[in-house]
Amino acid sequence: MLLSKVLLLSLLSVASATRTPAKRVVHESRRSLPAGWSPVKRADPDVELPLSVALAQPNLDKLESYLLDVAHPDSPNYSKHWSPAKVTNAFKPSVESVEAVRTWLVEDGYINAERIALSNNGGWLTVNVTVEEAEHLLGTTYYVYEHSDSGRQHLACHDKYHLPEHVSKHVDLITPTLHFDVKVKRHGTTDMNASRKNIGTVGFGAAPKMGGTLHNIFTDLSHCDEAITLACLRVLYDFVYVPLAADKNTIGVVEYTPQSHVPSDFDVFFGNYSKSQVGQRPTLVSIDGGAIVSGPISESSLDLQYVMGLVGKKQEVLLYQVGDPVLSGSFNNLLDGLDGSFCTFDGGDDPSQDAVYPDTQPGGYKGPEDCGGKKTAYVISTSYGYQEADLTPAYMQRQCAEYGKLSLTGITFVYSSGDNGVAGFDNLCLDDERNQVPTGKRFNPSFPGGCPYVTSVGATQVVPGHKVTDPESAVFQRFPSGGGFSDIFPRADFQKDAVASYLAHYPPGYSDAIFNYTGRAFPDISANGLNYSVAANGKFALISGTSASAPTAASILSAINDARLAIRKKPIGWINPALYSRTFEGAFNDITNGTNPGCGTQGFAARPGWDPVTGLGTLNFPKLLAHFLALP
Repeated sequence: MLLSKVLLLSLLSVASATRTPAKRVVHESRRSLPAGWSPVKRADPDVELPLSVALAQPNLDKLESYLLDVAHPDSPNYSKHWSPAKVTNAFKPSVESVEAVRTWLVEDGYINAERIALSNNGGWLTVNVTVEEAEHLLGTTYYVYEHSDSGRQHLACHDKYHLPEHVSKHVDLITPTLHFDVKVKRHGTTDMNASRKNIGTVGFGAAPKMGGTLHNIFTDLSHCDEAITLACLRVLYDFVYVPLAADKNTIGVVEYTPQSHVPSDFDVFFGNYSKSQVGQRPTLVSIDGGAIVSGPISESSLDLQYVMGLVGKKQEVLLYQVGDPVLSGSFNNLLDGLDGSFCTFDGGDDPSQDAVYPDTQPGGYKGPEDCGGKKTAYVISTSYGYQEADLTPAYMQRQCAEYGKLSLTGITFVYSSGDNGVAGFDNLCLDDERNQVPTGKRFNPSFPGGCPYVTSVGATQVVPGHKVTDPESAVFQRFPSGGGFSDIFPRADFQKDAVASYLAHYPPGYSDAIFNYTGRAFPDISANGLNYSVAANGKFALISGTSASAPTAASILSAINDARLAIRKKPIGWINPALYSRTFEGAFNDITNGTNPGCGTQGFAARPGWDPVTGLGTLNFPKLLAHFLALP
């Protein structure tokens, strides 16, 4: 080992003396560390890293225009979605990019070409290197970082890494570098089943708000201000629909192991609220060893009981269960299962951010990582999220682009906006260096709510003492609805007029040091999120959060797909341009009361038209249906 290190240093010395080094540029940087992490020591130079280079995808600058061509209601090509093969071919990295990166690894890194592998999809080059080799290649230093609560350690480079200028344009990002093991979290703050040992795993600190046992099971509409049921939601959004094309339609709900459910709870729930569905279960779509296990049940029970109840017994509901009980998974693991062209390389993802399979740990999933081939639903609902400050811009931009690419095929992605108002998980806000701290003043936006290719859903509630037929308010009991402006993604064209109107007529009164006035604004829409009556372990409990709002909105959108498919039209796909268009004015129940406080402020206020608390409002099903049925 000593001889090989001396030889490497000698080669580097000779090379630097005989060849003018290429100009290097900062390729990716991180302004702050994710909450709880700090460096404890330099990394051992002999430690081996699975270096993965994500090759730049051509035509990403055209992605939005491609989408608008099939998603804007004024387009003659509305709903003419692309095939998966067409999407793959449009964004496949060029041979030039492959060769430029391969040459750099060989000539600058002195790496034998036989060590370098190109993924089957042509999107990634991978090579095992030592820390010493990686530091030389990337012009950076690697440290061991430790989490203050869990004690878990993680290897990452310090604040930035560099690439030769002529190589940088061929690369999206490189892992493992700046990305931390920050697993996806459920939206909310507390769960009776959560514990401190779960830091860094799926669901820590982010469960939907779960109340105590519900002793009175209400089945009428006079108590919707106390407990939400299927009947309450149907009245709120005038949602009465019997599927006509259930065999053609699909809707999916995403859960991350160990989040799970008790199958018999479906019978308890349906026995009270939808007797014809007793015995019905979701269809499991296992991704990377996802299974129904013993674990926290509030999220999965809430999502599945209400989606299944709202879409009715004729409609199959897919359960995307992602990750094994040991590693769990990330949004990227989900996307890998849906789209093989997104996979980083055979058998792995970003090991610093995503679960990597096979999992050799006891109880881990021993099969290969799922890479495409999983059945895709037309509407996919997810009630989990990150803060933008948890991740790097390149990581978020690449993932956001994948939502856009899949949306080209006709998929609608629905995400909850978060349960902390303008703050982040654990009420953390951003300081001047964009660190997440309890004393921060800057608003802390969530991800992927800021991605323009997902539909972000905020929360409303029935005001105590009011009827279910009265106007709702932005939620103000138990939690504030997430909303605000992205620090990463610019304002989307489809929402510029609506957001500009809000800022002009109802100026928030904060400086640009508090939030990004030019960022993508969210949520897009909202739905009730307070006190859902959910069967959990054989008893009923009240569960709250935008975790409830997202599956409710997704169910209504799925019914619209069913109606279109029944008359031989295509699914609605990416809906944001349509929702914000003049064509859809009046298709929402406008919410004009409430705020989303956080970071020592009242946050933003719900006002007429779009606002960063409840978006365009809640969905008026008959009006929305009529507008979508009128489109090609």
